[in-house]
Amino acid sequence: MIPAGYLAKRVQKPEGFNIDTVADVYSVGDCVNEDFADYINSWKHNGFWLFDSPQAIRSVADENSIDLTGTLFFYYEVYEKEFDGKAWSGVQSEPSMPTQVSPPRTKTLEGFDVVAGNAHGHSPLSCNGLAKEIPTNTHCLLTSFDEAFNALESGAFIHSESGPYRIFAVYSIDWPEEHP
Repeated sequence: MIPAGYLAKRVQKPEGFNIDTVADVYSVGDCVNEDFADYINSWKHNGFWLFDSPQAIRSVADENSIDLTGTLFFYYEVYEKEFDGKAWSGVQSEPSMPTQVSPPRTKTLEGFDVVAGNAHGHSPLSCNGLAKEIPTNTHCLLTSFDEAFNALESGAFIHSESGPYRIFAVYSIDWPEEHP
């Protein structure tokens, strides 16, 4: 797995999200659980459309007067290959944006998400409601890498969003001490 970066999110179970086994959504995409801000125009994200460090998120929040209270903090790793629906090929970050992720000292694996496109793309398990057909954990994530890999190869995601599809490991981490 390749270190992909960090993101702060506002996590909840959205109104009308009718999957009884899902308590909240930890998806990588922001269709169902909101990112801490619309940060793209700040141009402090890396080539995976995430952040290299917690300090980069803090910087965007401070510069834009964004309150991070109530957000959860996540760290992501991406599988070395992406799936176009037929074959696997190497994955890489957007080459025009530097990517130098500093992995956290401690992290808790919450599950695996399949994302269409880059990290700022869509998470079909939640965005398209595939979690109604594909069993997930309480955070609307697959419980193992093998489940994600096998679901992709069996075609379970092919009619949800256009690919390529990437497998992300989703970790929760504690906010750095300077967080309010």
